[in-house]
Amino acid sequence: MRSIARLVARRLLVAVPLLILVTLVVFALIHIAPGDPVRTLLGARPSSPETIAAIRERYNLNDPFIVQYGKWLWAALQGDLGISIQGGRSVSTVIFDRLGLTLFLSAMSAFIVLFAGIGLGILSALKRGSWIDQLVVTLGILGVSAPAFVMGIALLYFLGVMLEWFPVYGAGKGFFERFWHLVLPSLALAFSVMAIIIKITRAAVIEQLGKDYVTFARARGLSSRRIIVTYVLRNALVPVVTAAGLIVVGLVSGAIYVEVTFSLPGLGTLIVDSVEARDIPVIQGVTLVFSILVVLLNLLIDILYALIDPRIRLDGGTK
Repeated sequence: MRSIARLVARRLLVAVPLLILVTLVVFALIHIAPGDPVRTLLGARPSSPETIAAIRERYNLNDPFIVQYGKWLWAALQGDLGISIQGGRSVSTVIFDRLGLTLFLSAMSAFIVLFAGIGLGILSALKRGSWIDQLVVTLGILGVSAPAFVMGIALLYFLGVMLEWFPVYGAGKGFFERFWHLVLPSLALAFSVMAIIIKITRAAVIEQLGKDYVTFARARGLSSRRIIVTYVLRNALVPVVTAAGLIVVGLVSGAIYVEVTFSLPGLGTLIVDSVEARDIPVIQGVTLVFSILVVLLNLLIDILYALIDPRIRLDGGTK
């Protein structure tokens, strides 16, 4: 437990400055974008010099850039992400209302990627050269070639419209209804990513099957099942976990395209709508949330990597 705590502390020491840098870059990019933020806030409504002055004062637009960022960062550290231009609601509330769906979608996709991807990769490696191997490899090539939004449209049309197996719109209410509504989006998000996991797992298992320790284990009379489960898979999972972790992180950002394709009210559609409306507080808040999710996922990957590979110590270095 102490080793895990030290690992977490070290990663957080790196993550905190990184988060600050990300928010600073996003803050800067938003403020150098063309257009007047005051005019964006007012929209088509008429305005007077007094109204413009009040808006500039309310959003600290009269302050230098670094002062504006410092005020926003200090408020964000206290849980205040500002007020949304669209609707005048708290940014924290807007994000919280959408966060659950994005996490649900990402979790379902990650489950499909890890379990189906690793399982098919192992099966393909064990049946190397057979028709099963060729079928899995072909599916992998198809998955890599098809972007998530293209696969989403295809699944939506064939399984949703033509066969009517799944709902074609809405996010559902309650756990089971939401699960059913998110099956197609999850498959669309996972399919192309799963192909990469299949390829990496297949290559890793084939490599381990050719190692000397497998030959020695067979010479000792150990069963093929025990050799594969106890020895081969544990060693093969090291590169798989590393790659899978990075891919799962990518699922969070990839959810944006799928949510837009299926019109799901998650963080993906929220940030797209906010960019179109130039809702600066929401853009900054969503970016911060995505950054935190990526940092937490990377931290979890590091811990899993150290636990799976016995040659890696949690407190750094190798044995």
